[in-house]
Amino acid sequence: MMAEQRQAALRGELMENEAMSRHTSWRVGGPAERLYKPADLDDLALFLSQLTTDEPLFWLGLGSNLLVRDGGIRGTVILTTNLLAEMERLEGNVVRAEAGVPCAKVARFCARQGLVGVEFLAGIPGTMGGALAMNAGAFGGETWDKVVAVETLDRRGQRHLRRPDEYEVAYRHVHGPQDEWFVAAHLQLETGDTESGRQRIRELLDKRGASQPTKEANAGSVFRNPQGDHSARLIEHCGLKGHCIGKACVSDKHANFIINTGGASAAQIEALIEEVAAIVKDKTGITLQREVRIVGEPV
Repeated sequence: MMAEQRQAALRGELMENEAMSRHTSWRVGGPAERLYKPADLDDLALFLSQLTTDEPLFWLGLGSNLLVRDGGIRGTVILTTNLLAEMERLEGNVVRAEAGVPCAKVARFCARQGLVGVEFLAGIPGTMGGALAMNAGAFGGETWDKVVAVETLDRRGQRHLRRPDEYEVAYRHVHGPQDEWFVAAHLQLETGDTESGRQRIRELLDKRGASQPTKEANAGSVFRNPQGDHSARLIEHCGLKGHCIGKACVSDKHANFIINTGGASAAQIEALIEEVAAIVKDKTGITLQREVRIVGEPV
């Protein structure tokens, strides 16, 4: 991984065989060989510069939209949540938010600044880094609609400031320079009324709570919506609400959510995802595309 004698300059925390179930919203997942909690961006850049070029890297925010298999993750996991957590207002109604800031916190910060346009972020159960990586969206808004620049780190620990036109961005899809990872977003906003922004955020959070199983262990929407339709409608149409494999169940509240009812394994969740997709394909002819990312090794 890295030369032991060079670790002294690092200020973050390096953990070995860390259970990923502690860091994922589904509360499942085997151990990561190593997990690093950086002190800040400078510390993270130093850490990356000391890694060997073949070290597998995986970046983790709140652990939503993610299934880690029971065999865990080889290599090193970089944890950003509440670590890369700075936010500031720049000139021209631009807000800079680091990758570890929860999306809902970004929405509230902007509202306090009297800036509007990203209230929808309150409906995304992840971090800014994850939202950038998949062009996350909610309630009709998408992350990259507001992005005017992004900051990245490459494998050598070098920083880059990049423009949106350097990326291929589509629905739940972002492709850009290889071996670079998002560490901050610059969001272009408009001036507005603080209280109106706060009210809109409250309304969206209430709507999310009323329609999604937010109090149960889940990873957000499992499947992308096919063009002109909704995955939840198709799954419910196939009679799959409440359908379970072991302790993994399709939510009774929202059919595009799978919940861990207590003690589910990653293997049970993955099997349920595959079964739901197969039944929908058989009954409707529509192939559901998975939104949740599946990583790691089986047992």
